[in-house]
Amino acid sequence: MLKLIFWLLLAVNGVLYAYGQGYLGHFSGNEREPARLKNQQNADKLVVIPAARATAAVAAPVTAAAAPPQKNAEAVACYEVGNFALADARRFEAAVAPLELGDRQARRNMPGTEISSYIVHIPSQGSKEAADRKTAELRALGITNYFVMSDSSAMRWAVSLGVFKTEAAAQSQLAMLQKQGVHSARVAPRMGGSKLLAFQFRDIGADVKAQLDEKLKAFPNQEGRSCK
Repeated sequence: MLKLIFWLLLAVNGVLYAYGQGYLGHFSGNEREPARLKNQQNADKLVVIPAARATAAVAAPVTAAAAPPQKNAEAVACYEVGNFALADARRFEAAVAPLELGDRQARRNMPGTEISSYIVHIPSQGSKEAADRKTAELRALGITNYFVMSDSSAMRWAVSLGVFKTEAAAQSQLAMLQKQGVHSARVAPRMGGSKLLAFQFRDIGADVKAQLDEKLKAFPNQEGRSCK
């Protein structure tokens, strides 16, 4: 009997020793596993990080992610390119076609530099109503050969009193009108249409403008400029 008790006590002590050393784990789940720790790679390089340092390391990526993205460069309101002859205009138009600018791209005729005719006119009255009052005055003077210019040109709401091929003919008409009591009429040259073309690009980004400038290098006699 004493031997049995001895061996039972020895077994219990062995179990308690193994449990105390962590070989059998703990029921709380907070096991110590010396064998597993020894088998880990680079176990000697493991260090304990202070709580404050660990919190900062976790927060840093969050702060970077929360930073607002940079805004894109502001759009260019109006950018005009070139004084192209027709052949070069077609080449440039083909070069910028891949940008697919759609209605942000337009082509226009450049103003002419040669006088094609002379116009006798009363300068712009500022509005249709004012132009109508002026034509009523002309009719009262017996003048019926006139035309109100209602297009979008610089002479919008001016009153044309005749267009002449030569300045002498226009001056002769002006003298006759002055005798009839029309003292506000003037003679002005009219410029012929130009054969040169320009391209305008509206509401484009700085990146698109840079691409346009790059394509313009193939046309050394042309340049870009701002426009309205």
